[in-house]
Amino acid sequence: MNASASGSSLTSHLSLSDRIFAGPRARRLLAAVEKGLEGVEASLDAELHMTDAVADAASRYLFDAGGKRVRPMLALLTAHLGSGVTDDVVAAATALELTHLGSLYHDDVMDDADKRRGVPSAHSVWGNSVAILTGDLLFARASQIMARLGEGAIRLQAATFERLVLGQMRETVGPQEGDDRVAFYIQVLADKTGSLIAAAAQAGVIFSDGPHEYEVAVREFGERAGIAFQLLDDVIDLSADPAETGKVPGTDLRAGVPTMPYLLLAQRTDADAVDLCARIDAGVDAIAEGADPALLDGPLAELRENEATQATVDLANSWSRDAVAALDPLPDGPVREALTRFAQAVADRSS
Repeated sequence: MNASASGSSLTSHLSLSDRIFAGPRARRLLAAVEKGLEGVEASLDAELHMTDAVADAASRYLFDAGGKRVRPMLALLTAHLGSGVTDDVVAAATALELTHLGSLYHDDVMDDADKRRGVPSAHSVWGNSVAILTGDLLFARASQIMARLGEGAIRLQAATFERLVLGQMRETVGPQEGDDRVAFYIQVLADKTGSLIAAAAQAGVIFSDGPHEYEVAVREFGERAGIAFQLLDDVIDLSADPAETGKVPGTDLRAGVPTMPYLLLAQRTDADAVDLCARIDAGVDAIAEGADPALLDGPLAELRENEATQATVDLANSWSRDAVAALDPLPDGPVREALTRFAQAVADRSS
């Protein structure tokens, strides 16, 4: 995959041309962001070359499968709140995307996912051990890049990585007695997804020497937009069309990982909701004991049409609005406009 092709794929997937970078000023900004994405793509390509043949093939596997490059795009966008896209911005964006890629290898092992980005998951190709070690290798490479950018970059990477791990740990252990399951899940999303998107938005300001108050604003924006993003992923995960997700529909729930539509369904007390929730629980237990995952096809199709799924969409829109509100300290202009449209677009991907 060449760099310019990846940039074009990104803008097509998120409809950036029409939905985010609208108007003459924003079009000029889009051209600068896409040029920066070419630099990030070339940097990723170089950093993912390993001397060991197996490490090289495994490390490049999910990169070659594609991806939206949301996090680099945000870093390149917020860099225009400072001096623009510098070499350091491109390097930080590369490191954070490598961190994201590494987390995908680990997530797929822990969730026993069959597919990722439309291809068999890495652990199904090389086994769990190689997939886990590949994720570790990408984290190490990301840390090396950040180390070249100085102590502040190392702190940003370390703090973000800590939150990623804590979020995964909380998801694995699950809520404790007395915890509000919805609030607990939102915190997991903030740690696992929001923290990395926030770090990317923050990195653009930091490494373009933007004002500190903008750094705080875009960090809050990124975390809230990340939560909205993941809530909509929960809805898209129920899609009947694997081409939309690159995964088997309901992958997370089949693996016993609760998602927001299920959690909101579990709060409902009407007979139909209670019955559907019980059938999903029974199906998850049966799959864990070796049953065919297809036994949940019917219940998941019902969940897709249930009011709990629309409530998840509404909740995503609420977090999107909160993300936009965080942008108040930013000056009016194409960057703020594009960030606003980004928050609205990530919470509207099911339409």
